[in-house]
Amino acid sequence: MQCSRLPQAALNQMIEGARVLETDSFGPKVYLLQDGNILKLFRRKRVFSSALFRPYSKRFIDNAVELQKLGVPTFQVLQFYRLQAPGITAVLYQPLPGETLRQIASKDGFNWQQSLPALVGLIRSLHASGIYFRSLHLGNIVVTPDNRMGLIDVADMRFLRGPLPKYLIRRNLQHFARYIDREKLNDSFPMQALEQALLPS
Repeated sequence: MQCSRLPQAALNQMIEGARVLETDSFGPKVYLLQDGNILKLFRRKRVFSSALFRPYSKRFIDNAVELQKLGVPTFQVLQFYRLQAPGITAVLYQPLPGETLRQIASKDGFNWQQSLPALVGLIRSLHASGIYFRSLHLGNIVVTPDNRMGLIDVADMRFLRGPLPKYLIRRNLQHFARYIDREKLNDSFPMQALEQALLPS
């Protein structure tokens, strides 16, 4: 996808009336626009980094395209922009409809016993397809209206030619476990059952 320039005046017009979904130390990072689409800003944090040659925004777009090729539900990219301020790019995209597993799990009456098999199936299929998604966690997994599981926030992802080796499966689950601990979900999420289902014997 070609990168087009987005002047400051056009950016201001685009985000008018938008809801800020996420901020960082520099300010607003993710906007929910009035038309329902999302604009996500990517800032290059260091002067000399790999992002100079392949910005995270480009990885974000490329990874979404690869996931779609593999049949994994994800967002639909609409536009790729270079902003007026140096080192800032942006992606306009149509969000994946549905709710995150984090949102669903926080509802009254939710039971992991019913949802765990589908989560295991998703992660197993990602690993079998050679997808190493370092940011795999409940906040980045969306259950769509047709009850499929898809992925969002996919910049931090690698695609291997074959299935993931054991050490990467373990590392992926360690990242997942750290998220569960950070979100204080150890008492409710069956991490041990997930690991037993996914780790090769």
